[in-house]
Amino acid sequence: MKFRGNLWIGSALFATVLIAGALAPWLSHTDPVMDANLMNAEVPPGAEFWFGTDAQGRDIYSRVLHGARISLTVGIVSQFINTLIGVCLGLSAAYWGGWWDDFVNGLTNLMLAIPSLIFALAIMAILTPGLTSLLIALGLTNWSFTCRLTRAATLSVKSQGYVEAARSLGYGDIRIMLTQILPNIAGPIIVIGTLGMGGAVLAEASLSFLGLGIRPPFPSWGSMLSDARDQITTAPWISIFPGLAIFMTVLGLNLLGDGLRDILDPQSQSRRT
Repeated sequence: MKFRGNLWIGSALFATVLIAGALAPWLSHTDPVMDANLMNAEVPPGAEFWFGTDAQGRDIYSRVLHGARISLTVGIVSQFINTLIGVCLGLSAAYWGGWWDDFVNGLTNLMLAIPSLIFALAIMAILTPGLTSLLIALGLTNWSFTCRLTRAATLSVKSQGYVEAARSLGYGDIRIMLTQILPNIAGPIIVIGTLGMGGAVLAEASLSFLGLGIRPPFPSWGSMLSDARDQITTAPWISIFPGLAIFMTVLGLNLLGDGLRDILDPQSQSRRT
């Protein structure tokens, strides 16, 4: 079935990148930063250097593996922050309503009106480029979709009988939201969180490409693409392999999110059938 194929292919691609990043020190045979040798500059892929070397003579295979650590760290951590903010705001706004709901709706509309990458660029222009700044910038700019989804899902279930029963038993608002409502709306949140990780990986690569993310010589797929601009015709492998790494990671996360959506949403599964 199609949705099973998406799930398994996406899981395999994401697991491959995840394992490669986790085992990078053991899978690579050179240091991605220190082992630079101009005598080996721009060597094409071969038996000694599987992905070739860059203009400084550094092994691209090693740099791509270590770059997976940075990209996945940014994608996972920043999307966790986004999800946490979006769920807290959306859940509380829908449950309590009133002025708090109006405030959250207004803030969400404001965030949706500003492209998240532009907002992240503004934050990175203020902060010092680096991993921590990236996590802050990307973790505070893409929570609006999760917030809106959580609010809509909470509105549809907060009047259900099990919520009323918990309220009659004396459960507090926080306990009801965490134990009765959140578990029943977790499916769509998991899906949008998985898809958001792919967007965060792309955003990190974009910021690093522009020089506002991970700074050279530390390996980042975006900064590797930026460094390879001048050699795009003479040494295309310098940009091909980090580009393929970004493509595989984002494709895997999108397919994984699509497969999870079909499993967790029976209506979506029936429409495909």
